[in-house]
Amino acid sequence: MENEHFDAVVVGSGFGGSVATYRLAEAGMRVCLLERGQAYPPDAYPRTPKAMQGALWDPSAGGYGMFDLWSFDGLEALVASALGGGSIIYANVLLRKDEHWFVNEDPHGTGHTPWPVSRADLDPHYDAVEAMMNVQRYPTEHAPYDQTPKTNAFHAAADQLGLDWSRPPLAVTFANEGEDPALGEPIEERWPNLHGRTRTTCRLCAECDVGCNYGSKNTLDFNYLSAAQHEGADIRTLHEVRTLAPQTGGGYRIRYVQHDLEREGDSFDTRSLPLQTMTADRLILSAGTLGSTFLLLKNRSAFPNLSNALGTRFCGNGDLLGFVLNARENGTHRMLDPNYGPVITSTIRVGDALDGGDATGRGFYIQDAGYPAFMSWIVEASNVFGSLRRFIRFLRHTLLARIQGDTNLSAELQHLLGGDLSASAMPLLGMGRDRPNGVFELQDNGRLNTNWAMQGSKDYFDRLKRTMEALADAMGGDFVVNPTWLLKRVITVHPLGGCPMGRTASEGVVDAHGEAFGHPDLYVADGSILPGPVGPNPSLTIAALADRIADRILAEPSGA
Repeated sequence: MENEHFDAVVVGSGFGGSVATYRLAEAGMRVCLLERGQAYPPDAYPRTPKAMQGALWDPSAGGYGMFDLWSFDGLEALVASALGGGSIIYANVLLRKDEHWFVNEDPHGTGHTPWPVSRADLDPHYDAVEAMMNVQRYPTEHAPYDQTPKTNAFHAAADQLGLDWSRPPLAVTFANEGEDPALGEPIEERWPNLHGRTRTTCRLCAECDVGCNYGSKNTLDFNYLSAAQHEGADIRTLHEVRTLAPQTGGGYRIRYVQHDLEREGDSFDTRSLPLQTMTADRLILSAGTLGSTFLLLKNRSAFPNLSNALGTRFCGNGDLLGFVLNARENGTHRMLDPNYGPVITSTIRVGDALDGGDATGRGFYIQDAGYPAFMSWIVEASNVFGSLRRFIRFLRHTLLARIQGDTNLSAELQHLLGGDLSASAMPLLGMGRDRPNGVFELQDNGRLNTNWAMQGSKDYFDRLKRTMEALADAMGGDFVVNPTWLLKRVITVHPLGGCPMGRTASEGVVDAHGEAFGHPDLYVADGSILPGPVGPNPSLTIAALADRIADRILAEPSGA
């Protein structure tokens, strides 16, 4: 339909877009949410290798899945493309930004000024988001949760090293209100979810990061988006925005394409899709750090008054992925069982010089992690020499058994399967205060790139890596960092910046309430507006900022 008009159009359904859509629809606005990805109800997430082929986002190659992998100068970034945005593939942690870490640093120096918003500004919005997302902590005071190997090993290692360990708030349902935690029980919802499907409490399968097929994760489609739809929001999937422009007299024109999975395929040129148009009094960009920054850079000629800060202050929230391998206790492999529990159950916080007291350096968090059971088969298969030794042993014992007349090969098969390597391993997820010294730009081919480099945050990463090594040693294991470290690259799942907030147009693209300087009623509400790292997992802070931005939109008439 051509030239539809809405009070507000929201682009993207992640932690910013979902919150904004609900808040505006709840207030009676006519709101349309445009999401480029698909909806994923329970049981729709891929598990087989063939299904995983279709789980990647690249429409030009026939890919319309939930994982979108970018490779830039200095790092790789993994983000989501799905209804619910990053909540679909994240590890559920909802931590508040540390009070003293709200600093806006010189990316290349040591000086800093406060962020345009403070912890006190965000606390009521943190409260609202936590209530909406029904946060719960991993219930280690109840069986069988108290026997989670990776949680207990991580806790013991932290205690041995004198580190601050805790169970963070998680967007996972372990128990219905007023009930004890239980595995696989139907979840009682405040309103019917938009998928119309029954959800069950967490089954401890460690599949959070590849999509929860049981609906145990309190992803945004089950709360904010379901509530927004209930309030009348028009939510559209497979709608990819291409161009943006202000209109004479106020408001914005949005042009988009609508993907058709039955018609498009590997050889389909998505540039040939017809552009459709809608208009809105207010435009809220919530396509994520990469998406919103890309859209504004691509359409910058239509926004002549945008700040020169567009594209600046990019960072990866200090993300670093490491692994504990071959954990041992009393000379034998120690069971860490990364396949049991939600992906993250607990966290360690290491202080920052900004905290005062005895703390030094740049602060960070380290979290225990897990992965699905099917990944354990891959881990075992990757151990070529160990697998070969077991196979030769199996053949030798099988031959010997046949010679001796023993027809039962169960014990021999037991040794062949192995399992020690995968059971004694555990990922470690680090994040914290790296320097926001990356700058986005459009290349000649029209694609996005950034020049962020690890070197600017070397002291931070070295300190984080040393702490991970100490934790691995305390668990009796070896430590390895992700392979890209050897190339002085990291992998981030928390890209931030590009449309930073500031007090003036010389400092930021948007003000403290997410409104673009020089373009009234254009808002950005996602991780791109953060002028530096959050430190802990940024999802809750992004959602809280979006809730605060919605307050401002509702308080002011359009065109004010």
